[in-house]
Amino acid sequence: MNLDWINYHHLLYFWTVAREGSVAAACERLSLAQPTVSAQIRTLEKSLGVELFDRSRRRMELTQVGRTVYRYADDIFALGRELLDTVQGQPTGRPTRLHIGIADVVPKLVAFRLLTPALETDNDIQIICTEGKPDQLLAQLSIHELDVVLSDAPIGANVSIRGFNHLLGECDVTVFGTPPLAQKYRRPFPQSTADAPWLLPTSGTVLRRALDHWFDRQGMVPRVAGEFEDSALKKVFGQNGMGLFAGPSVIEKEVCKQYGVRVVGRINEIREQFYAISMERKIRHPSVLTLAESARNEVFKKR
Repeated sequence: MNLDWINYHHLLYFWTVAREGSVAAACERLSLAQPTVSAQIRTLEKSLGVELFDRSRRRMELTQVGRTVYRYADDIFALGRELLDTVQGQPTGRPTRLHIGIADVVPKLVAFRLLTPALETDNDIQIICTEGKPDQLLAQLSIHELDVVLSDAPIGANVSIRGFNHLLGECDVTVFGTPPLAQKYRRPFPQSTADAPWLLPTSGTVLRRALDHWFDRQGMVPRVAGEFEDSALKKVFGQNGMGLFAGPSVIEKEVCKQYGVRVVGRINEIREQFYAISMERKIRHPSVLTLAESARNEVFKKR
């Protein structure tokens, strides 16, 4: 529906209910009667032509559209406060917010390495990270709930969302194990790992497909001790000697230090790639631009 205007009082009532978690709590803060607030939110929903709350549960929860409207409302009222502070000559103190989607297949140490430069460059930035399946994050990106998505793969041909892939960098893969396992399976790598227990990503992921092809080329049938969606959980099992595991060489030192493991070998034939996916053909957000430049010039330099 094409709206010529929005009743900002109605938007304020909706925003307050969403923040407080209930109509009763919002009424107390607004000093208004419950029927008044409920009626105004209904009016807002009618004018927008959507339902903003799921009322089928005991606690009012935002619908997907409601979450989008809430984010815009949050920005609107934050800008209003900033406007008053500016007019009155007061510092706004409002950080720049960067909404980042991180695909659950991206190792958390890689995400940290990628995001750190943006935080170090701009002290006024506030990052809001959402982790999830790539398709879910891309859907949020398409409706501007996210500014950028970090993933280990570009947007697939079967995805209807129109976005743009920005390659941040690539690196080969390192195989890790506890000191006893590393000593046992290090030489001659990779033939030495033929009977080793392996902790692998779940099937369907980019790294798992690459590892499966690598095993085939080596003429090896891996002894799979476990499969994991969460790369951090995989590392915890590896830390406790349950098997060998693979990860991006770009975080090799951090993995060894954090999990007390050693390098068993490196797989140069596998290249892990990492992307920033945005709705822009050319990155314009200053913090995302800093992230991309740092990734290409520092994080993945000469890898």
